[in-house]
Amino acid sequence: MKKLLSLVLALAMLATLAVTGASAEELKNLNTYETKARELETWNIHYSQAAADLNVLCNLYDGLLTNDNHGNLKLNAAKSYESPDGGKTWIFTLNEGMTWFNKDGEVQADVKASDWATGLEWVLNYAKNDSYNASMPMEMIAGAAEYYEYTKALTESDGADAVKALDATGEEFAKVGIVCDDEAGTITYTLVDALPYFPSVATYNCLYPLSAELIEELGVDGYRDVTWEDMWYNGAYTVTYFENQNQKVLTKSPNYWNDANCKRFDTVTIKMVDSASVAFQLFKNGEIDHVSLDQATLQGIYGGTSDAEYKPNLVQARPTKYSYQIHLVYSKNLEDGETPDENWNKAIANENFRKSLYYGLDLTNYFARTNAINPLSCQNFCYTGNGVAFTSDGTDYTKLVLKELGLEYSDETYNRLNKDLAAEYKAKAMEELAAKGVTFPVTVDYYIAGSSDVAAQTAKVLENIFSECMGDDYMVLKTNTYISSLANEVRKPRKASIYINGWGADFADPINFLGQETYNDTAAYYSNAYSNCNDNDDPDLIAAYQEFTNLVTEAKAITNDLDARYAAFAKAEACFLNHALVIPCSYEVGWELTKINNYTKVYSMYGMQSYRYVDWQAQTEPYTTEEVDAFAAAYAAE
Repeated sequence: MKKLLSLVLALAMLATLAVTGASAEELKNLNTYETKARELETWNIHYSQAAADLNVLCNLYDGLLTNDNHGNLKLNAAKSYESPDGGKTWIFTLNEGMTWFNKDGEVQADVKASDWATGLEWVLNYAKNDSYNASMPMEMIAGAAEYYEYTKALTESDGADAVKALDATGEEFAKVGIVCDDEAGTITYTLVDALPYFPSVATYNCLYPLSAELIEELGVDGYRDVTWEDMWYNGAYTVTYFENQNQKVLTKSPNYWNDANCKRFDTVTIKMVDSASVAFQLFKNGEIDHVSLDQATLQGIYGGTSDAEYKPNLVQARPTKYSYQIHLVYSKNLEDGETPDENWNKAIANENFRKSLYYGLDLTNYFARTNAINPLSCQNFCYTGNGVAFTSDGTDYTKLVLKELGLEYSDETYNRLNKDLAAEYKAKAMEELAAKGVTFPVTVDYYIAGSSDVAAQTAKVLENIFSECMGDDYMVLKTNTYISSLANEVRKPRKASIYINGWGADFADPINFLGQETYNDTAAYYSNAYSNCNDNDDPDLIAAYQEFTNLVTEAKAITNDLDARYAAFAKAEACFLNHALVIPCSYEVGWELTKINNYTKVYSMYGMQSYRYVDWQAQTEPYTTEEVDAFAAAYAAE
């Protein structure tokens, strides 16, 4: 009854607003933006793992499934799917009438079931796609790992050209658990085990289609370096204009198979800007239709000191899918990039040192850099992101983790902060580390782009937080800069002590997050690319990592009971955090001005579907705070 009453009230409010906002018209052509640091780098959807690419490419291709505005799985290229045996075999049946077309909308070929086999072969073929996007199908699909290893070994022995000649019709690929029937329009996947979450993988590009006829036209190397001008599309939009670091224009596909059931803009223009302040100016000029506000602009509007006319239009954005952490580096070098930083490496291997950070850092002022009005709405206590997985009774998996940790979330208090406990851990750490020859204060090297004033301002806030919370006698955060590439200038030579990074799930299971951190695992991205945990020989650190890794392995093996699986993963994650092997930090929950009803957009906390420009409600005038509050109430009541 309460839910029904909320819906009635929300609808009544919307009806009132419809009268007062009648001057606004439906938005036909969307103008949006990205910062220049997030320019698309490849048009090859099978090769990319970067959100900057996939946020565009998801509009140009249709995969088997997508998500709706609540994050639920939704049929897309597939008109149905089922598992006849409880999750080990999955059968997807395609819609009729789908075609491949060029940028001008001219039909090139029919979309066939076998296009999904061609796409999977490309992903698993080491010579064609390196190792990009191979980890998920290798873990899940029967024979996929063996085919990948076969192509990798063959590349190293006979050369890449021989392996590039392989395709989905070969006898080795026939051993992979995918069978496509073009006549029936079915794609059948056989998995290594019963995996009830496998359909969520069908939203991601590792299982996207690829036409063998396009490969025949362009050649393998031609498709590897495919451009918007020579690629084939099967999605809601084509690209009709692109200028690097300037703008790209997406135009409604004239031959889209789902035109009758899919609301689209006539065009979507994505402008590249230097900064949030430039974007705000474009919004004021009417050149873009939404803008995320930086701290200075938000405070000026909210406080009435500048652009106060926009205060009635301030809208708190919905959280993005990225869960941000302070990642600790366990094998670090000095500034020369070669000499081990023994002082840091010994300190960070000490659990009391890590726990003093975990309980002692008050990050409220850091959150305010994103959300100056309600900073604690950004706080994060878990590694896995909210909304990734749910138990059978609808409980968010992260609540299981919080229960294991003994924490509760509140947007009014920072519940992890415990100054007394942090001081206790600090005293123990200083005593233990002094005995090992560690000198104080310990330097925490933090790197930012030298060209970014915003990053420099944020780093200054972090420096003050470390000074006030940890004490300059204990540790000092030192801000350093890189010129153009964090990976090449900092990460690979191992110069940083910490990174603050966000990670988003590719499919609906906690292994997305926890599998990136396991010990002595070549597939664990963060363990190998950031923390370097495998290279610190401290026995206590190794024991903590091994305990966590064993728990992840045990949880991963549970495939017939999702509730039991999630409970086991929650224990593994709590172990990881209780050892303070990483420090959960924040979510992106900023403020914006917008002409878009965000509650109508695709919204998923995993995968790559959230930037699909389909079924959006948008108008020619900015929404008011009250209008968006009404949208939120109606959405919550659905």
